[in-house]
Amino acid sequence: MNFWPDYQIAEEAEDEAAAAAVAKGMAKVSVGTFLVALGGLIILPLFHNQFFSGPLINAVLLIITMMLGLRAGVILSFVPSIMALLAGLLPALLMPFLPFIMAGNILLVVIFHYLRQKNYWLGAGLGAIVKFAFLTAAIQIFFRFFINKPVVQAIAYMMSWNQLYSALLGAVIAFAFLKFIKRI
Repeated sequence: MNFWPDYQIAEEAEDEAAAAAVAKGMAKVSVGTFLVALGGLIILPLFHNQFFSGPLINAVLLIITMMLGLRAGVILSFVPSIMALLAGLLPALLMPFLPFIMAGNILLVVIFHYLRQKNYWLGAGLGAIVKFAFLTAAIQIFFRFFINKPVVQAIAYMMSWNQLYSALLGAVIAFAFLKFIKRI
């Protein structure tokens, strides 16, 4: 009688059960992390200071992209703008521009996701610059046809240089957090 194959089958079954338990635990952590990030992205836009909330929102987007992947980062890229709109924090003039703001967040997340594997700062920096350039060009083109020049200049500042500052500072905050939890 050879007991070895039965022992091996039992051991493989235990390994599969252990792997399934680990995967289930990781799924709970991923869902939990996603929900915490979602909560943060819902609350952060409610702060009326864009110099405070902007970098933190960008940091959360980068952290989630690094920890949970591109899909989660892209999905959560919609949340801050929607929350700002629902809370009445977005100037009425900017409501038609909302899809461009969301697209800027998606550009940041996608570029970061693909380039961070080579170098974190390359991904975060280039993502921030592309988001800045996209929003700057979009706001100039979009509002040139609808609004008088002084108003466009004020909104352009809010959607350009401020976005670059927010994305770059968000990258620094995300880096510090990821370094602290030893993900970098």
